[in-house]
This record gives sequence, structure tokens and C-alpha cells, in this order.
Amino acid sequence: MFQKTIEQLETLGAHITTREIQQQPELWQELWESYVEQEEELQAFLSHILDQHQRMRVIFTGAGTSAYVGDTILPYLKEVVDEDVWDLQAVPTTHLVSNPRQFLKKEIPTLLVSFARSGNSPESIGAVEVGQALVDDFYQLTITCAPDGQLAQKAQGDDKNYLFLMPAGSNDQGFAMTGSFTCMSLASLLVFDPKPLETKKEFIQGVISLGESALQFESALEAMVKQPFTRVVYLGSGAFAGMAREAQLKILELTAGRIATGFDSSLGFRHGPKSFVDKNTLVFTFVSNDTHTRLYDRDILFELAGDQVAQEVVAVSIGKVDGFEGTQLTFDKAYSFIPDAYVALVFVLLGQTLALHASIKVGNLPDTPSPTGTVNRVVKGVVLYPLEK
Repeated sequence: MFQKTIEQLETLGAHITTREIQQQPELWQELWESYVEQEEELQAFLSHILDQHQRMRVIFTGAGTSAYVGDTILPYLKEVVDEDVWDLQAVPTTHLVSNPRQFLKKEIPTLLVSFARSGNSPESIGAVEVGQALVDDFYQLTITCAPDGQLAQKAQGDDKNYLFLMPAGSNDQGFAMTGSFTCMSLASLLVFDPKPLETKKEFIQGVISLGESALQFESALEAMVKQPFTRVVYLGSGAFAGMAREAQLKILELTAGRIATGFDSSLGFRHGPKSFVDKNTLVFTFVSNDTHTRLYDRDILFELAGDQVAQEVVAVSIGKVDGFEGTQLTFDKAYSFIPDAYVALVFVLLGQTLALHASIKVGNLPDTPSPTGTVNRVVKGVVLYPLEK
């Protein structure tokens, strides 16, 4: 798909999605430059909050893919930040809106970090409204891709709300979120990772290089898609467990549910969900860079391959998984120093690319994959109810 002409892609209804997957390493560079320009102002915003409060609850929130940003970044950030200062949580807007009092407390100072492609989803607006209604000391960091969206507009002139706009190209025009997911994930890592700027620069340079390498796996992924599979499973640990959920959503969305999907953590998969695997299943395991975690990812690979049930078991890793004789999509071992949360942005490109090809295989249109029109790019049909006093 990445080698086809614009005319060929338009015929397939895939021009927008293909371009938006392919351009992500360029967007990451653009985002890095934007972050460097704003770093001092961003950190001053966070420091000012801490000047007012000894401890701050931080809720990473969004709906659907935007919620999976929080799931992906949270494990790493909880490892590296001072949790005596930052109480980090990931709670979807869909939970905050329907069950606000279970997550928002009047007396607990709270920073709501909103992830949103358009900034117009009803739950995104609703989460802000219930936060403002319930929490005395309520702050916001709005990370969005659309300057004209409601979230971005509401941030204007609010000194308790920092607006961090993503590169213009990340405001995906296709149905599925691709560059918006990876850019918002990267932005939040850059903001909250306490490592020095130079270290972050090394991470970004590595991630961009790895992202370009990921696009080169297209032919291998296309060959997998040509097999007669009907199910796909993504597994991983820590950040990769959160990202696995996003990867499975892409193929579910782009095939309009014609390919069944599953996801889990590497250890959690044995506790029942493994029953999903049959002879028509492709299983991908995203292997951690952490030497301890990697042992568990490796074990599930060996177990699934040894079961000889799945159609194909695939390892996706930085550096080869020693002793594994199944299919391996291996990246340069020189990048094994990069934390998994950053590498997740690279690995999800493979899921996006697989979903793109799977959509074409089942006769769908990747740019507009919902033939019934019942699933929309920006969710519809949500009624926001006022809070009872």
C-alpha cells in the first residue's frame, strides 16, 4: 500500500489512511520540535500547580483510542515519576461521565489530562464539566489535534488549562485514529517523563528511526494477511498491554468486525482468554525491552508455538528472541535502551499496517470502513445528563 500511487489508493478507498499511517515518523519529529519550544512554559505550568498543592491527582482520560493513550503510557510513568507528588491514574471519559463521583473528589486537587483527536466527543466535554462541578481545585492539560475543536476552544484564556496542540497532520481525516494516537502518547511522555531533555532527544531520535524501519515490514505483514485467518490476538506487558488494545481496535474498526480480535497481557492471556485461539488465529506478542519482563513475553511465545494451535505466532521485538523458531519481526538491537512506552509508538504501526491490509482483504474501504454508518469518526448519540446535587 505504501508503494501505490494516489490514484490506486483512491480506487481502494485507502488513500487517507495509508498516508496517515506512513507519515507518523515525520509527525514525531515535528512534535519534538514543538515540545522543545514549549518545554519551559509547560514545566512552569506544572510547577505552578505544585506550588499550590503538595500532591496532585493526575487523570489521563479520553474515549476509545484516546483512552488507550493513558493505558499505554501509565505503567512507565508510574515507574519514573515521584508518586508522592503525582498520583497518576488512567480513567476513560466514558467512566468519568457515567460514574463521576467514583473518580473525582471535591477535596483532592486534580489535573485532568484530556486526549482528543477532534475535541468534540460528547464525553470529552462531559468529563471536563463534571470535573469542574465536583473538584474544588481543578486543572487541565488539553492534548488535542484540532485547534478548532471544543476542548481547544474552551482552553483559550483559562490559566488553569494548558493547551498542547499536536502537529496539524496528526488530526487524522480517516476513520481510524493513527497519528493522533501516537502523537498524543508521545506528547504526554515528553511532558511527564522526568528524564533530562537530552535523554528524551535520544529516545525520540531512536523512535523515529525505528518507525521508519517499521514501515519496511509491510511486505511481511501483507503476506500474513493473505493467509486464511479469521482472528487476530495481540499480547504484551506493561505499556505493550495497553497498546495491544489499540492495535486490536484498528483491525476491528477497519474490517468492520469481519475479523475477530483479542488482546491481553502476556501473563493474563492464560487465564481464560487463551481459549480464543484456534487454527485460524494470528497471534502477535510485543516483547519488552526490560530484561525481566522480556522473560514472561518470551514464555508465552514458546507456549503458544508449542501448542501448535494458532495459524501463526509472531514475535515483535527489539533484538531477536533467542530460541524462538516462529516468525520474528525484529528491530535493531541497538535501540534496546529505549523504554517500552516509547517503543509502543513504533510497534503499533505494525498493527495499523496489518489492519489496513486486512480491510482491503475483506473488501472494505479503510477510509470509510463502517458500511452501515452506525459507527462514526466522532461519536454520536450520547446524551449528557446533569449531575444531581
